[in-house]
Amino acid sequence: MITWLANPLRFARFAKYAAPIFAVTAIVCIGFGLWQGLFVSPAEQYQGDSVRIMYVHVPSAWIAMMAYSMIAVSGFISYVWRHHLADYLGRACALPGTAFTLLALVTGSLWGSVTWMTYWEWDGRMTSFLVLLFIYIGYMSIWAVMEDKKRASRIAGLVAMVGAINLPIIKFSVDWWDDTLHQKATISSPGAPGLGPEFLTPLLLMTVGFTCLFAWMVITCVMTEILKARKRAAARKATDRPATVTIETSE
Repeated sequence: MITWLANPLRFARFAKYAAPIFAVTAIVCIGFGLWQGLFVSPAEQYQGDSVRIMYVHVPSAWIAMMAYSMIAVSGFISYVWRHHLADYLGRACALPGTAFTLLALVTGSLWGSVTWMTYWEWDGRMTSFLVLLFIYIGYMSIWAVMEDKKRASRIAGLVAMVGAINLPIIKFSVDWWDDTLHQKATISSPGAPGLGPEFLTPLLLMTVGFTCLFAWMVITCVMTEILKARKRAAARKATDRPATVTIETSE
């Protein structure tokens, strides 16, 4: 599937149908998930209504990590095979990934202010997630400030691959450090306690909705990059075309 989509023309055909499907699915899932989370889901026994922040915080954190995983894979493909579409995909994931990372940090702070009575604590997960935000900013800065895009691709690819080391630190920090305020995995690990359906339903709806929203943004950004590349190629072709010289002869 990845190889098939590596061709810009095939990707454009895929995007023509996939983008509106993702957009509609995102609107439906996020709308229904917000209604479930705000009006149907009950307050939690210990956290009260503040638990509703979970329906935005957890999906945002998930998308932030997924987006960077895609950047790291794209950086590897670009670094090894020097494929332009991999660069387009990495850049397309960067801005929404940064936005979701920032949203996860802000909502986590608000949730912590109620649950832990502090907006910030330098525990393993908070700190590593803040580092993720800085890595995102560094990755985007490389593309923004370097005029030589071939060199930028090489450096950005290296940064993306090295930065991926932070992902397992984020994931397993609650298991590696005992002094963390974060609870251990609730639904993603074997033997986890899980969530009741009244909490799990809106959480899953919001997760699917955020994922589809992210997919729509990425596809749209990649298509924009492809169209820009086509325009640049057409402009170069027009510039390189030899001028037609008309010689007039007088009798």
